[in-house]
Formats: sequence, structure tokens, C-alpha cells
Amino acid sequence: MDFDDTPDEAAWRAEVRAFLEQHPPAEDPRQWQAVLYDAGFVGVTWPVEAGGRGGAPMRQAIVDQEMARLGLRPLINLIGIGMCGPTVIMHGSDDQKRRYLRRLLRADDLWCQLFSEPAAGSDLAALRTRAVRDDGGDWRISGQKVWTTLAHLADYGILLTRTDPDVPKHRGLTMFVVDMKAPGVTVRPLRQMNGESHFNEVFFDDVRIPDTERLGDVGAGWTVALTTLMNERLSLGGGGTAIGPKPETVARHVAAHLGTLPTDRQVLARQQLGRGLVAALGARYTGYRQLSRLSRGELPGPEASAGKLSGTRAARDLTDLAVRVLGDGARVAATRDGDGDWQTMQAALPGIAIAGGSDQVLRNIIGERVLGLPAEPRADKGVTFKESLT
Repeated sequence: MDFDDTPDEAAWRAEVRAFLEQHPPAEDPRQWQAVLYDAGFVGVTWPVEAGGRGGAPMRQAIVDQEMARLGLRPLINLIGIGMCGPTVIMHGSDDQKRRYLRRLLRADDLWCQLFSEPAAGSDLAALRTRAVRDDGGDWRISGQKVWTTLAHLADYGILLTRTDPDVPKHRGLTMFVVDMKAPGVTVRPLRQMNGESHFNEVFFDDVRIPDTERLGDVGAGWTVALTTLMNERLSLGGGGTAIGPKPETVARHVAAHLGTLPTDRQVLARQQLGRGLVAALGARYTGYRQLSRLSRGELPGPEASAGKLSGTRAARDLTDLAVRVLGDGARVAATRDGDGDWQTMQAALPGIAIAGGSDQVLRNIIGERVLGLPAEPRADKGVTFKESLT
């Protein structure tokens, strides 16, 4: 693979770099995303009719790379841009696209993804949140979701529900757009071990959703959800951007602390750093291959699972090493002035390893859908969802 920029890519990179260096980020993350959108740097690959620029995936990768180079924080509406928006583009009505997409790109509205439940995490198709059609043709939603990122800030979400329990579990699902401020929606933040509360549990108590907010056909929710999941895995390290810390940052941090370690531990640290950097670069280049696939107009495929799986593993290994070289200081701070960023990142990465499919689920996907290995045995195959509960 040729990793050098083409003349067009080099010109685009120069434009992006000049803008970012001349425009420091606004304090308000919504305002900052709006500034970037108005400059043409958000939704780069989205169709023009959806509010994007219709650019090649490599252009978006260059924007991501330049933001990472300057250490800029990620956009606040990444879930909307990377997961919800592509689902609306693929399965939404013209009216939904007109109402939602441009506002999503500008962060006028924040979005979340309402999939996982207490009894349906890795086995997402086992979800129990019910959508029942009323006499007027609209839907009434009852149930609970959990681990919903940024639900406490979101204006809208994409919601996967069960509309028919009398068919096999993958066939009785339907997807909706839900107003997160609607009557009957309750959001409760969950305190994480890194001290933050990005995840939430969400309760639906007879929430009314108009049928006009349905995404795709009734009963076709699993197909719609696959669109979301494939884009999620691509956005979580499948496009050549690092999950977690930048490998170069870890290398500088470890090098600065090597002299404080005994000789034998210095050798081990160098070995572990080398392995981690190689794994991170492998994940990055695998992501570039995925970008080249998208450049040919193909949809994200199961191969995106490999980028997310390998990228998460590399990030955890590198972050663990960054904490370990601190020695006794690892218990309290990453630096003498009390900066605990490395420990915070270490505590956040297990959650990222679950998001978009746990490592075990991704290995099954790669084995079955990429390598053609026999499918995992399923005790509930060929029975209705209702029967599977018994």
C-alpha cells in the first residue's frame, strides 16, 4: 500500500491543517462542531443531499488525523455522525432526512443509540423492549435500555424494539427514531469506574412514537440495526484512527520513565512497547484497507470487526504499559502534579472493548462471516422469541 498523500489529498490536508491551527476550539462542544461543519469538515463523506460534502473516505480520515495531531477533543456528536446518521441515510424517509441530518451534523441535536438491555447485551436480538401499535396506527413503547452512551445529553435516539414475539428473535424487531425528551422517557446516568458518567440506563413507560418515526419496515429492525453496528465498528477504530491513546504519545511517555526502572524491567518495557506499537500500526493499516473499500462505494462489512477488535486490544496493552512504568506512582497519579489521565484512560477502555460488540462477539463474526468457519451453536435457533424465553 502507498501511504503517501496524492496531490489532491495533500492539498486537502494543508487546508484542514491551516484551518485547525488558525481556529482554536470553542469552549462549547456543540458550537465547535457547528464551526467545523460550516467550514466543511464534518460529514465529509456524507451525500450532499444529506448535508455532507460527498467526499472520499480518505478525506474524512485526513480530518481525523489532523485533529488528533493537534490533540483536539473528539466531536461531541460522534455517535450521531458515525452510527445514527448513516442509519437514517440508509433507511429513513425523505422527511426524516430533511428534519434530522443537517441538524445532527451541526450538533444542533445530539443523538444516542438505544440497543443494549439488561438481558440483551452481546445477544442483542434477545431484547425485550416492546413496541405495540395502538388504534391510531402509532406505537407505544415500554421497556429498558442500558449502557446508552450520552443518553443524558441526547435530543434524539435510534431505538430498537420488539414488535412481534411470535417469530424467531431476529425477525420480530423494528427500529424507530425517539425523542429523548418525550413524556415517559427517563434517563439515569451510571457512574463508571473512571469517575465519569457517559453511560446511562433509559426507561420507557408507555412512550408514544408516531409511525412516521419508524426506520425501515415493521419486522425488519435487525437489518436496520446491522447498518448501525457495521458503521459503529468502523467508527471505533475501523477507519485507521487510533482507539485510546496515540501510540506516539505512549512511546514518549514510556521513554521518559525508562530510566527510573531497574534494568530487567527496562528490557521488558521495551519489548512490550514494541509489540504494542506494531499491533497499533497493524490496526491502523487494516483500517486504511477498510477505507479503500468504502472508496469503491461498498458498504462497511464484517471485516470492520477486525479493526475494532485489534485496535481495542492494542489500546489496552499500550495504556496498561503506560500505567505500569509509573511504578508506585501508578496508584495515585501519572505525573507529580497529580495528572491521572493514564489511569482514567485505563479505566475507560474496558467499556470501549464492549461497545459495538464484545471481543468474543467480534471473533465469532470474523470466524463465521470472514473466514467461513462453522457457526456458533444456538439453542434458540428455529423457535419463536416467546418460546425461547421458556
